[in-house]
Amino acid sequence: MKYAIETFDLTKKFGDFLAVDTLNMKIENKSIFGFLGPNGAGKTTTIKMLTCLAQPTGGSANVAGYDINESPNEVRQKIGMVPQLVSLYGDLTVRENVELCADFYGMPRDLKEVRIEELMELVDIKYAQNKLVRQLSGGQKQKVSVVASLVHQPDILFLDEPTIGLDPTTKRVLWDLITDLNEKGHTIILCSHDMYEVELLCDNVGIINQGTLAAFDTPQGLKDTMIREEEDTKKAKLGTIIDKIEQENPIGQESSFKDLKGAVADLERENGKTKQMSIMVSNLNDKMVDEIQMLPVVFEVSKHHSGRVIMEMDEKCKTAVNDVIWAVMENNGNITSISTKDPSLEDVFVKVTAKEKEE
Repeated sequence: MKYAIETFDLTKKFGDFLAVDTLNMKIENKSIFGFLGPNGAGKTTTIKMLTCLAQPTGGSANVAGYDINESPNEVRQKIGMVPQLVSLYGDLTVRENVELCADFYGMPRDLKEVRIEELMELVDIKYAQNKLVRQLSGGQKQKVSVVASLVHQPDILFLDEPTIGLDPTTKRVLWDLITDLNEKGHTIILCSHDMYEVELLCDNVGIINQGTLAAFDTPQGLKDTMIREEEDTKKAKLGTIIDKIEQENPIGQESSFKDLKGAVADLERENGKTKQMSIMVSNLNDKMVDEIQMLPVVFEVSKHHSGRVIMEMDEKCKTAVNDVIWAVMENNGNITSISTKDPSLEDVFVKVTAKEKEE
């Protein structure tokens, strides 16, 4: 089985409201998939359909090889779910909660006992097996939820915000656990608003917005696509800047101007929402730094002895880069390189969802 999940024009309406609009995506078997979306985008509704908690209005999906419309019981046997809000019985012990889940799936007693022991060792919660769930910490409850969701040996595990509210140390423990589970052959569907977490763990990422799949790729692929989409616009804009400098402010320093043109290639890779910019000036002096600092678009400037100036800039100002270049060159600065900070997965998420909203 190549794909753990395939959707075919999956659709869900609530009255006149279209929550999920003909969704088509494929999630590879034994991978970790990050499913992202802003609040109200259709992410939760999609997960409910894939876990057979809600019936589609149109279309369908195959989960672990079974059609969610035709074989919902078979799908439920193949999946596990760790919800954002821990759904365990607080007045039962850890072991009693897990045994209850095993009984729900009709597991034989001998297999149940072996499986519970294995899982408690795996997530390191056996020491608390006789404690009441309400006595546990948030991280301990999440571990118990993982054991309860895996006791029936599902192929696919859905995790909804599994580390929200946890301290950094506990987060890393659960990240290691997610990786271990994936290496043991489980497909992981991770729903999270923690972009660092998604980028760290996921093989592929899908971003849903207004009920449609707005983006789908590897984390790095999404960032690279964002950069490429800006290339033509940036190339035209920077070409205009260079022409303007040549026509309106001729400079005798041919080498300086040549280096500036060569630096354009670095600048073209910026994502259109630059927060940090770095330039190297071979003849940097305090006057140039002061001129940069005085620009309204520049918030903070730090100077290094190497001749590099790093500045925090107004990401909303379209002429910020041009203004900095002019400030340096008007003081006969010899610019040898320009670089900007690469976009993060969070930048991609914000841009994709904002773009879909505008359209």
